Amino acid sequence: MMQGILEEATGLELQHINVKLLLQDPGQLDLETVVNVFHSWIQEQVCEELLLDVADYRHVYRGPGVVLIGHEADYSIDNTNGRLGIRYNRKASVEGSNPDRLAQAVRAALIAAQHLQQDTHLNNKCHFNGHDIEIFVNDRILVPNTAETRQAAEGEFRTFLSALLGPVAYDLEFQTDRRRLFGARIRTEQPLSIVDLLESLRRREARNHGLV
Repeated sequence: MMQGILEEATGLELQHINVKLLLQDPGQLDLETVVNVFHSWIQEQVCEELLLDVADYRHVYRGPGVVLIGHEADYSIDNTNGRLGIRYNRKASVEGSNPDRLAQAVRAALIAAQHLQQDTHLNNKCHFNGHDIEIFVNDRILVPNTAETRQAAEGEFRTFLSALLGPVAYDLEFQTDRRRLFGARIRTEQPLSIVDLLESLRRREARNHGLV
């Protein structure tokens, strides 16, 4: 298994990666309809992971929202910290380097967002805003939120984001509160479409396999 710079330098392995894509016009989205949509995803098994159940946490203030529970990963319309977005929560381990794991989680979140944007039951009211991406690791023991972790991770984050975003300028802000999970917020200066981001990931994978 090929290791990335961060693993070689610190021994840290980024597993259980979460990716959240913030929504455009979040107040327009009917979460009751999302519950029904997620149930249809279980019936049709539309994702790579095995999908099992839906949990409704809409009653929790700024909470998990509506969660589609899977065996290897969960998907949700998440409202943590009052920031409504499409969240992918990887629970099972992923092979490869840290950048490979970042790519896997971002791709899964983008594909989920694409499904939601195209679902006619949502009346064209569920759209990624094209600017805001949150990436964090849901494992405090494996990846503690310390200055050392952030310093070691920044290079690999920026290498991955260069492949994902291309020439588009962006701000990268790491979460410095040690009580919170290790992670970062990325905001691009210009909007990007899901199609363009997925194409960037496809090109990255092709380069890694020597196909371009």
